[in-house]
Amino acid sequence: MGERPIFKRVLLKVSGEVFGGVGDSIDLEMIGEFASELKDTLETGAQIAIVVGGGNILRGSVISGKMVQRVSADYMGMLGTVINALALQGVLEKMGVEARVMTPFVVGQVAEKFIRREAVRHLSEGRLLILAGGTGNPYFTTDTAAALRAAEIDADLLIKGTKVKGIYNSDPVKDPSAKLSEELSYSEVLRDDLRVMDGTAVALCRDNDIPIIVFDIREKGNLKKVLKGEKIGSLIR
Repeated sequence: MGERPIFKRVLLKVSGEVFGGVGDSIDLEMIGEFASELKDTLETGAQIAIVVGGGNILRGSVISGKMVQRVSADYMGMLGTVINALALQGVLEKMGVEARVMTPFVVGQVAEKFIRREAVRHLSEGRLLILAGGTGNPYFTTDTAAALRAAEIDADLLIKGTKVKGIYNSDPVKDPSAKLSEELSYSEVLRDDLRVMDGTAVALCRDNDIPIIVFDIREKGNLKKVLKGEKIGSLIR
């Protein structure tokens, strides 16, 4: 099984970018690479729950207030996350990985209703847990859903997989001189309005003493390194 992780139970938050490339709502090759990384990491014995975004299919904030009310737009975005979750589950099962999709609202034909005790049981029995549908409420982001679920399942760590190496003092895409911060406090992130996660999510983690690591999920092997305690990305605590 290899070296045991120092973080036994983690919640991983990933955006829709993991599921779809440019011009593709669903890119099975990208999902396959992500699933392979998950399978490899599960073999360490870690318990992994994933909160998925849905921006590759539909981002509620983009259409909100135009011809669709905010509440309807947010629910549309939540359903997009369910599509991503089912795609990931299907690819994982092809690889021989047991995975369960859970949602906060009833999608009876394809997913289980999120019940904390059932979620913890799945994790304890070695299944990968895919949490879709956000919190089930409009006006809340999937970042907030990740923080909420991390607290509910007693996760040791919340990990946010992004397309950059961690938290910078400015946008590294636009500013080549942007500096990476290896460690920050919850208060610094909130005070400086560092939008790597929304404020509600950061405050929830602070209040429940859940550390957050932000890292580049596209680099192969990074997830396993994080769970083994290697210094990858930026730590918020």
